[in-house]
Amino acid sequence: MSDMITADLVDLDLSADTKEAAARALAERMVTLGRVTDLEGFLADVAAREAQMPTGLDGGIGIPHCRSAHVTEPTLAFGRSAAGIDFGAADGPADLIFLIAAPAGADDAHLTILSSLARQLMNAEFTDALRAVGDPWAAAALIRGEEPPAAAQTPAAPENSVAAPVAASADAATEPATPASAPDPAAVSDTGPGDAGRRPFRIVAVTSCPTGIAHTYMAAESLENAGREAGVEIVVETQGSAGFTRLDPAVVAAADGVIFAHDVPVRDKDRFAGKPTVDVGVKAGINRPAELIAEVREKAARGEVSAGAPATAGTPVERAGSPGEGYGTRLRKWLMSGVSYMVPFVAAGGLLIALGFAIGGYQINEAPSVMDHFTWTQADSWGALFFQIGAVAFGFLVPVLAGYIAYGMADRPGLVPGFVGGAISLTINAGFLGGLASGLIAGAVVLAIQRVRIPAALRGIMPVVVIPLISSAVVGFLMFVVIGKPIASAQKGMTDWLNGLTGTNAVLLGALLGLMMCFDLGGPVNKVAYTFATAGIAVADPGDSAMKIMAAVMAAGMVPPLAMALATTVRGKLFNRAERENGKAAWVLGASFISEGAIPFAAADPLRVIPASMVGGAVTGALSMAFGATLRAPHGGIFVVPLIGNPFLYLVAIAAGVAVTAALVVVLKSLRKPAPGAAEAEPAEGRAAARSPQAEQAVVA
Repeated sequence: MSDMITADLVDLDLSADTKEAAARALAERMVTLGRVTDLEGFLADVAAREAQMPTGLDGGIGIPHCRSAHVTEPTLAFGRSAAGIDFGAADGPADLIFLIAAPAGADDAHLTILSSLARQLMNAEFTDALRAVGDPWAAAALIRGEEPPAAAQTPAAPENSVAAPVAASADAATEPATPASAPDPAAVSDTGPGDAGRRPFRIVAVTSCPTGIAHTYMAAESLENAGREAGVEIVVETQGSAGFTRLDPAVVAAADGVIFAHDVPVRDKDRFAGKPTVDVGVKAGINRPAELIAEVREKAARGEVSAGAPATAGTPVERAGSPGEGYGTRLRKWLMSGVSYMVPFVAAGGLLIALGFAIGGYQINEAPSVMDHFTWTQADSWGALFFQIGAVAFGFLVPVLAGYIAYGMADRPGLVPGFVGGAISLTINAGFLGGLASGLIAGAVVLAIQRVRIPAALRGIMPVVVIPLISSAVVGFLMFVVIGKPIASAQKGMTDWLNGLTGTNAVLLGALLGLMMCFDLGGPVNKVAYTFATAGIAVADPGDSAMKIMAAVMAAGMVPPLAMALATTVRGKLFNRAERENGKAAWVLGASFISEGAIPFAAADPLRVIPASMVGGAVTGALSMAFGATLRAPHGGIFVVPLIGNPFLYLVAIAAGVAVTAALVVVLKSLRKPAPGAAEAEPAEGRAAARSPQAEQAVVA
């Protein structure tokens, strides 16, 4: 914490009149110290967090915060406003403003220290001392929990007003934040809600906010303070960015009530089913904890409890989604759930198979089992080994796809019928299409079974025996007897059509796949094209057309990051400093077939970067198909070039697309109206360090 806030990050006379201006003024101090690399990008992340929920708190506090890729180290800036700034709090403007900047990959210890500050903001003595302090060095020391320097003390500052709450030891910083009054599980494990009249009322609570840095811990502190005042035992589980430690099951079992104060889904919510529950937003936990405690006690007195686990837990997609999502959105997420689990099997199996062919030749698929014949000194034996391991990995593709589509719909009960349906799809040659259908059917069957009212005596065996038995039988019947044969016919028809593609049709398909690969850079459309290609080679002996499609897809996916890297190299003045740094990494990401390497550029300038990327991707995809390049490996970028058919022309296709995209980006960025100061010459390298943050951002608008 000693480096997280310094006197340079304190402004005791903050003159801003809006929350945006306040965030900018404090963020500029972070930029000056090198804590933030891109002012505008960081402020955009702060604004996005603010849009989720206002960060003003009762008591005159504003605490804008975010996790951002533009932050180099955890940083805290403090400003004090005489006039007050509106941060959306119910009781009026805030005069104490804390801007918390956490790196996208901040470690647990730093985030826990930040949570300590959030808890301390609920301490009136701490906030009073901050309002009275008259020196930036003293304010920084106060926030760090240190004794302010004697020379910096002010007469108005109360002595010993804050007891070093934030600058905890390294060990304490990493411990989960739980109240000291938490009951010993051993002491409560044999008691239950019925004993509430002979002991304090017991509450377990969960707090969480979208970022998990500030409001999560402030709500926890507020509930704990209110619990002590009400004579209630309360234990809070903070589900923040530093992870969370689950409450002991004995503590949960002994609780008389539950409070959820959250703005993101509560993880493992089914643990608390069957108890009186109050479910509110995280700010309610901060602003009116006493009311929440009274409300849960009233529910317990009335015997009002929450529904059972299936009704409260939700499926993985529902837990990760937003309220009110349409069926189409959920269907896409179900399918992407299956694809995301399948892709690692595709990569591992495909690369092993390709390596087997590279070592043992194209007849290696006819080699005997390595269990019967393996010679350590023969390359063919090693080729056969890699090929056979890869073939086994490929054998999981369709079952994994189906199983995790069903998992996305119905959680763990969907896995068994999903895997069974996927395996049947392979048995009846329904392939990839069969996997999609069986996964959706399995999830739907499980959801239907879960809606049936079951006697309490049978609920214990439902997830272990009844649901797997019935759902597997239904899915198996439908796949073997009803829809399996039509799907297998459709799969064969699609395969025959692909194998028959030649000439113009093949080139047009390559262009279309190239457009899809570059449309959303790793998003759903990109994944559809990639899955289409990998499904074609996910067999022991893929056809020539399937391997051409795979080559076109991988080539197009490499174009956007490589093109952005090239553009930042040849016309660096069109990009800000952070983009130029991202451009260096984009060389490696693009060469490795990681399309996401272009996302920082697309996010900053989507109207220029995305269309240019799509044009280059279409050129590369069309040329790859026209050149007849083939690829057995589903991933690897330039590192699998030795496994590519017509490798020289393949690299020519990639180079052409990269050149087209880079040229278009440069032209489009050059045509836009420059911001004030953008026309100034780029400072010499030796003066770059002295350039102000404002000048750095003014290079491009």
